[in-house]
Amino acid sequence: MSGGVDSAVAAARIAEAGHDVTGVHLALSANPQSHRTGARGCCTIEDSRDARRAADVIGIPFYIWDMAERFQRDVIEDFVAEYAAGRTPNPCLRCNEKIKFSAVLDRALALGFDAVATGHHAKLVDGVLSRSVDQGKDQSYVLGVLTREQLSHAIFPLGGSTKAEVREEAARRGLTVADKPDSHDICFIADGDTRGFLAGRLGSAEGPIVDQSGAVVGSHQGAHGYTVGQRKGLRIDRPAPDGRPRYVLSIEPVSNTVTVGPRSALQVTSITCGRPVWNGPSASGDLTVQLRAHGEVYACRFEEVGGGLRVELDRPATGVAAGQAAVLYSGDTVIGSATIVSAA
Repeated sequence: MSGGVDSAVAAARIAEAGHDVTGVHLALSANPQSHRTGARGCCTIEDSRDARRAADVIGIPFYIWDMAERFQRDVIEDFVAEYAAGRTPNPCLRCNEKIKFSAVLDRALALGFDAVATGHHAKLVDGVLSRSVDQGKDQSYVLGVLTREQLSHAIFPLGGSTKAEVREEAARRGLTVADKPDSHDICFIADGDTRGFLAGRLGSAEGPIVDQSGAVVGSHQGAHGYTVGQRKGLRIDRPAPDGRPRYVLSIEPVSNTVTVGPRSALQVTSITCGRPVWNGPSASGDLTVQLRAHGEVYACRFEEVGGGLRVELDRPATGVAAGQAAVLYSGDTVIGSATIVSAA
């Protein structure tokens, strides 16, 4: 129970359904902030209090589990290391993989519980993961890294409801979090300044911004502060000859070089992926792939190559970044996922 409306309603639903439910709030920060600002961040002291109040209203036991050390190692340090290597990680996806459905699920099963229920907007039918009925809030993408075994011990009670319906139900149940804003930022960067957060851990190192010909057109204070597809925040001294905006095309951490170019140069149709996880039925019918959380969906074909995947898109995608996940779907059903290595 994060302290938000989704996990509160999820707990209330499964308790009402007759399950023996215990509420658990994860303490993910060794030094939690006392206040959030709007929808920025999570895991504050107020969040734990909101979760406890919701558990009291529902009438279930409530505990706080300290996962700060594991979160620091598996999510925050991984996030920093990925940016240092020129990749763009998704920390929410990593948290689901390493914390909620590894560390937490392992402890829950060891304590005799049967499953972990969360407020994710996704459906799970007979162990098969699929999209929520609320396409705008669907979170099947960030759950696509879970294994079949992990999904067999998961419950997602909200997959058949829209967010508006969840909020209305929370109000009817007397849950004070009914109107609480969603957290939509990286939870451990409460001020939203990702570049500043990375600079504080990786330092500053001036390097060149070059165009596709290799000509220096600007400078930066650390290649780790950029991601493929980025347009804003580029320190470019020499405008493009055609006057059009430039976008980050690639990041080379060894030489500390950022390459920029026109938006058209971002278009890719072939994506190479590693670390595939097959957690759904065999591929059949019309296949699609999603390349970012809440990103566009592309019709595709794929083949397994050398322990990884090659995904071919039916139309070009832009801003495809190494380190993100490619989640494959058959209709609304998740087939599996893999980590993007490169694109062309």
